[in-house]
Amino acid sequence: MLEAGIFDVGVILHLKSLVGKMARTSILMAMEDFYAVHRNYTTKLVLHIRDSNGDNMRAASQAVDLLQNYYVRAIIGPQKSSEATFVSDIGNNSQVPVISFTATNPTLSSADVPYFLRATLSDAAQVNSLAALIKAYGWKEVVPIYEDTDYGRGIIPYLVDALQEFGASMPYRSAISRSANSDQVEKELYKLMTMPTRVYIVHMSSAFSFGSTLFTKAKELGMMSGAYAWILTDGIANVVDSLSPSVLDAMDGALGVRFHVPKSKELDDFTKRWNARYRQDNLDDPPLQLSIFGLWGYDTIWALAQAAEKVSMDNATFQKQQDIKNSTCLGTLGISTMSIGHKLLDAILQRKFRGLSGDFDLRSRQLQSSIFQIINVVRREPKGIGFWTAKHGIIQNLNQNGSEHTYLNSGPNLTQVVWPGEVSTVPKGWQIPTNGKKLRVGVQTSGYPELMKVEMDPLTNAIIATGYAIDVFEEVLKRLPYAIPYEYVAFHNVKGVSHGSYDDFVYQVNLGVYQIAVGDITIRHNRTSYADFTLPYTESGIAMIVPVKDGTTKGTWIFLKPLTTDLWFGSIVFFIFTGAVIWLLERRIDNTELTGSISRQLGIAIFFPFFADRERVESILSRLVIIVWALVLLVITSSYTANLSSMLTVQQLQPTVTDVHELLEKGEYVGYTNGSYLGDLLEQIGFDRRKIKAYNPDDFDDALYEGSKNGGIAAVIEEVPCIKIFL
Repeated sequence: MLEAGIFDVGVILHLKSLVGKMARTSILMAMEDFYAVHRNYTTKLVLHIRDSNGDNMRAASQAVDLLQNYYVRAIIGPQKSSEATFVSDIGNNSQVPVISFTATNPTLSSADVPYFLRATLSDAAQVNSLAALIKAYGWKEVVPIYEDTDYGRGIIPYLVDALQEFGASMPYRSAISRSANSDQVEKELYKLMTMPTRVYIVHMSSAFSFGSTLFTKAKELGMMSGAYAWILTDGIANVVDSLSPSVLDAMDGALGVRFHVPKSKELDDFTKRWNARYRQDNLDDPPLQLSIFGLWGYDTIWALAQAAEKVSMDNATFQKQQDIKNSTCLGTLGISTMSIGHKLLDAILQRKFRGLSGDFDLRSRQLQSSIFQIINVVRREPKGIGFWTAKHGIIQNLNQNGSEHTYLNSGPNLTQVVWPGEVSTVPKGWQIPTNGKKLRVGVQTSGYPELMKVEMDPLTNAIIATGYAIDVFEEVLKRLPYAIPYEYVAFHNVKGVSHGSYDDFVYQVNLGVYQIAVGDITIRHNRTSYADFTLPYTESGIAMIVPVKDGTTKGTWIFLKPLTTDLWFGSIVFFIFTGAVIWLLERRIDNTELTGSISRQLGIAIFFPFFADRERVESILSRLVIIVWALVLLVITSSYTANLSSMLTVQQLQPTVTDVHELLEKGEYVGYTNGSYLGDLLEQIGFDRRKIKAYNPDDFDDALYEGSKNGGIAAVIEEVPCIKIFL
């Protein structure tokens, strides 16, 4: 049994955030003000404030703790839409109303969670006012920039539908992750700069710090200029008064829509008291301006306190479900046996009053608004320039009647707008990407068209570059996270081979003729003094191309060439030695074959190594010698046969020159590719300038064929990749 008159209420906020701090002060002041006015009330709210720290699971665990240990009858909050998704399910299962005055994701308005109430507007409520601005200025394309969360994505389908009503579209959607750093935000902005659309709708919550980073980076990149239009949704527009001066300075010229708060004396008095109370509660923080979220938090407390008084608390108990073995804490949450949760929910839905924020009516389970204020950030200050109403569309003053249009107004009936760059001219909404500037890419025809070929289109006079170097360059551009428009600029002659040297070609980058140079360019020490280079993407090195000669002469005596002279001589000596050994061994045992004259015995001794058999050779030692000799003869014969076959069937090619110093010693003529640095290099290593000739690669073959003595050259000095192409 609960103590009489006590009504426990849980409050879940992100207490370190701007809105959380603002809401906490408003809620505490609402408690004081309400019971100061209603001293005769017998029921009093007791708040149990918890910090979600911006974490979904922490918000859910805080809700479970409040329900299990404090038996709260209602939960105010949580702050984020993603947190509300978890907590609303918990409240629904426990039949405890969950009232959030900051969760604006349209998907939360679901029949599946009847105990969830939204004491704020759905993001879908503002899309018509945003679409009205787009239509009023005649823009046909718009790019939304939003945080990649449930909150950020929730508005997109509704915004698409609203824009399609008059033919506007979204050519691209820019979603920024909550984990993105400033460099990633910058890359995304670069990507947007390469697209023609120049109208952006920024939808980010006040807790998403990259809203500030976005505009700071946009200003650094020149995107806060007269060519761009920026429109803020209420996520930022509602708290724009509390942003730092540096952020407001970056936002200068942006438009925004936010909930219209009618002026009243009560609101003015409360604002003064709130400012003093906030400074007292947050001594170390800079001052904040009270926003609509603080007012909604204030009015939510008043609505809940009135509903709690209306609901009878007599004999109300908060009974736990029967414990189930191994059940989770969610399975043992309390449920009122007298449907207190349902009665409280009905009482809240029936309450309608005039609060500080205006009419507070939750009969539709969320606040309804037909009026939005349109603001223009000018010189670090949000300035009201008009309103949008469901009945009249865009109007400058609320007391004027607009056209009888039930959806969108037809014209920008607003106070003079100051656009980004402090201009009054309305941005046209599109532009040639990156302000019409293209990256100028220098190209030069190479002697090897496979590496680089430059031509001119006869119809448009545009430079067309192809080849391996261009393929690498264009592939690199594709891998970048943003597009870069570029144009090729030819160096000298494009109808044939360029007459300029590669040193001159690279130096044009230093002169600013073009921003980068692409081609078969070698990284050299002297060039690094006036240009930077990428890492090499081909192998490096210098080699020679020389004529070849056949290494063998196929004459009458070619059968002698398979074996060297030493091998021939050794084989003959070993043959004679073997015969002598056999003759001595056989003579020792008086072999009958070794009889007669000396000439006959010598002939038989020579005969033994080739034709000796066991009938003629009687000594065991002699037979062992013949076996060894037969093995040696087998090896020599096999080698001879293989070498002779190779000489007769395979061409044996040998270079005419194997060393560059050999060319120097003989005073030979050498060639190199026209325009290459190799001419200077050859002169540096000692070649006479008169013996160094420049050629186009197509002429190398003829020059080498003619030879140095017939007006040609003995060798071509070239870089390794070019040699591979030439061969």
